[in-house]
Amino acid sequence: MRAAALHRLVVVAILGFASGLPLALTGQALQAWLTLEGVDIATIGFLSLVGLPYTFKFLWAPLMDRFDLPLLGRRRGWLVLTQLLLAGALAALAATSPTDSIRVFALIAVAVAFMSASQDVVLDAYRTDLLPPPERGLGASLNVMGYRLAMIVSGGIALIWTDPSQQGGWTWPEVYRFMAWLMVAAAVLSATVLPRVPTPPGPRPAARQDLLGFAAVLAAVAVGYLLSDRFAQPVAQALLGPLLEGSTLEPRLQKRWVDLAALLLGIGFTLPLAAWAARRAKFQTLLGGLSSYFAQPGAMAFLGLIVLYKLGDAFAGSLMTPFLLKSMAYSPAEVGVVNKVIGLWLTIGGALIGGALMLKIGLWRALLVFGLLQAASNLGFWWLAVNGAGALPGMTLPAFDWGFVKLDKATAVDGGLLMVIAFENLSGGMGTAAFVAFLMSLCNQRFTATQFALLSAFASVGRVWVGPLAGVLAESIGWPTFFIVSTVLALPALGMLWALRAPIRALESQT
Repeated sequence: MRAAALHRLVVVAILGFASGLPLALTGQALQAWLTLEGVDIATIGFLSLVGLPYTFKFLWAPLMDRFDLPLLGRRRGWLVLTQLLLAGALAALAATSPTDSIRVFALIAVAVAFMSASQDVVLDAYRTDLLPPPERGLGASLNVMGYRLAMIVSGGIALIWTDPSQQGGWTWPEVYRFMAWLMVAAAVLSATVLPRVPTPPGPRPAARQDLLGFAAVLAAVAVGYLLSDRFAQPVAQALLGPLLEGSTLEPRLQKRWVDLAALLLGIGFTLPLAAWAARRAKFQTLLGGLSSYFAQPGAMAFLGLIVLYKLGDAFAGSLMTPFLLKSMAYSPAEVGVVNKVIGLWLTIGGALIGGALMLKIGLWRALLVFGLLQAASNLGFWWLAVNGAGALPGMTLPAFDWGFVKLDKATAVDGGLLMVIAFENLSGGMGTAAFVAFLMSLCNQRFTATQFALLSAFASVGRVWVGPLAGVLAESIGWPTFFIVSTVLALPALGMLWALRAPIRALESQT
């Protein structure tokens, strides 16, 4: 029995690595590539919208609950398919220039995010189906460990590989091609190493009805997009134009605020239209998964907590790479070593500490304590923005060559940067471990893919949607005030946690 549990936990760590690898490639690694290519901050903020599929993945997740691909069994067939498609999308991105073809580049990046989000749908469902309740806290910690290890590779080590001063000799296209091959290797492991999970008992909705329902939802999204593309911009201009004309903002930033308002108007129209289409077409797996989730006490309040819990953390981190590279003028190698390598190792440590503490203090207390630490960590970046580099004594990392990564020469590391990154990553790792365990506790096994996709989509709201606002706001109010705002945004979740202590403790008693 112990060997079986160890196998499950090792598999969860491997799946975490597969999940984390492409996320950085549409997030902070992509930001570093665009920053070094000279793309402006506001544009980089808007390009964070390539992560939109992460917030809409619950729309196609029901198909992964309803249908099992042949040969490899439940979940595994979808997993291998999405990983191979993801490898192809990364290779296509590597072949496209962000300066010569920014629109095509953005569309391919959206395709990468779509495949990555689809992989996450299957991974989250598989992990939740695989782990019995007593193993979920430790399993969440190991999942975060694998996830962060992948981000060390695709984020930190990639920055060192591409830093000319370190003579790494890599270009960003070469990095993305290499990551494509890693996803091919992940697909091979998924096909050969993962244990099978059982198909839950009970009748399934008619396949034809679910396919028609999904087609109706896609059609509604397409109609919503077309109407929003035509009408949202003029409406936003009419609403905000009079206010912005009297402001001191330069015209470029005024346009960004109008673009942001148009985006929100389009989403506000498209999502209700898609929900109406799902009901009319009787998209049973989607509707059944949603009704099963909303039948539990506190369901709506839980969704609010899920959106808010990582909001302050996501707001502060949404433009972290441009802040460190452009505003603080740290070198790519210094950022790569501290923020992406040392920092992410600290995140792994935080996740493992968080998993161990959850066994002692329980889920609700862990969410509260770790949430307080996450909020406090944002003030560290405010301090860094106010005091600048050199405020604390630093250290020098000696040159090294580990084969897969090297520093060609000794690299100075700022003490303030090291302190702030250490605190942020330790607290973030603990918070993430508790958060993932919380999401797993809310899922019904029959609808795991649909429900976890819905919950994690709400969790992605902060990470994806704050990007456009963060880019415009940082240029409008400056970095110190920006980080104060990010700290304030972390406080509502703590109030909700206190109010929801009884239903969250009830979830603990069920596991």
